[in-house]
Amino acid sequence: MASSGQNAAPLPYDTYQTSLTARYCSPQMARLFSQRSRHSQWRRLWLLLAESERELGITTITTDALEQMKQHLEVTDQDFEVARAEEKIRRHDVMAHVHAFGAVAPAAAGIIHYGPAQLITVGKRAAQWAQDLVFDLESIEHVRNGLLLRGAQGTTGTQASFLEIFSGDGAKCDQLNALLCKKTDFPACYDVSTQTYTRKVDLLVANAICGLGATAQKIAGDIRHLASWQEAEEPFEVKQVGSSAMPFKRNPMRSERVSSLARELLSKQATTANTLAAQWMERSLDDSAVRRMDLPEMFLLADAIIGSLDNITDGMVIYPQVIASRVQEQLPFMCAENIIMKLCAKGVSRQEAHEQIRVLSHQAAAVVKLEGKPNDLIDRIKATEFFQPIWADLDDMLRPELYIGRSVDIVERYCGTEGIAEKKIQRYRSAFEKAATTELNV
Repeated sequence: MASSGQNAAPLPYDTYQTSLTARYCSPQMARLFSQRSRHSQWRRLWLLLAESERELGITTITTDALEQMKQHLEVTDQDFEVARAEEKIRRHDVMAHVHAFGAVAPAAAGIIHYGPAQLITVGKRAAQWAQDLVFDLESIEHVRNGLLLRGAQGTTGTQASFLEIFSGDGAKCDQLNALLCKKTDFPACYDVSTQTYTRKVDLLVANAICGLGATAQKIAGDIRHLASWQEAEEPFEVKQVGSSAMPFKRNPMRSERVSSLARELLSKQATTANTLAAQWMERSLDDSAVRRMDLPEMFLLADAIIGSLDNITDGMVIYPQVIASRVQEQLPFMCAENIIMKLCAKGVSRQEAHEQIRVLSHQAAAVVKLEGKPNDLIDRIKATEFFQPIWADLDDMLRPELYIGRSVDIVERYCGTEGIAEKKIQRYRSAFEKAATTELNV
């Protein structure tokens, strides 16, 4: 192996390179997913955000800032070196490239950012669950509405035997399939079939049904996390036992069951894809045994999952006081972004403000974690001269409602009586009204 300097970057011949880009995929696709393409796209998105904010009246974004951003949309080799050095310090690739962009577009350095996490309401989280479920509903509806009949196609899909029955009259073969479609209430037959309908159809169905499994596992996982924090709890019967050894336990066993069932459902997508991939020519029988299990079990699993989610969500309990207590513990950290924004509005660089508050935040976090004391971040900010321009605003910034953004509006717009979700499920409303909450057998 060729030797190189201690600090020199390794040569391509000295490190693993994927053969996909070296041998198999197109140059265009390789460039599309390159680091330069990826990080240059970040810069374009930051520019679009800045332009849009200025158009909506944010005057702190100057024309000079926008012009400098436009002139440096392509990440150069030198930019990568700056970002690489920054990432060694910050351990955060986005912030490293924020600093690299700010170095070549200094007039924009104070406005280039992505926002960190903030508070989220219970309703907003549930609205996200609802949207994922609506996506699943739309996917299932799309696949269901696209299902066609194989029809009378013969042993290899050429209709040869039917052509002989009808004395070579191809029109009657078409009429036969039209009659079959009418009698079975299918809109049409697939244009091309073999001995069977293509197993691609099974895969399309599996993709839709298994998507529901992924959503369900995500919802159940969230509920299990919320239960561990004692912010929420699934229904728990008076005589229900959480553990044979620990009588105090209140395990979210219904959500755990959903997670388990969903995991099995997700596996069906892979086997269905492999069944399609393994088909030989017009049809081979290695699809038979697995389809006997996978197709019915997909629907049985989905049915069990939906029933379990119905049971869980109908009886969920939320504990507002626990949530309020946790919010108060984290609120000083939550207001950090607002502090940065107020400083930026007064002309302070966002990167400088971010670094100052990052240091104080980690100091405050150490006090909480290592000493078990209350969060003293606000006291530290009040004692640091750098933050003097916003000292007078601090107390007013410690109101939780300031940090939920448009959560209430988002929930109402999506889940309200005139919301998007309501419109999507309207065609099923009568069925919902007739149905009772699912009772679990065990």
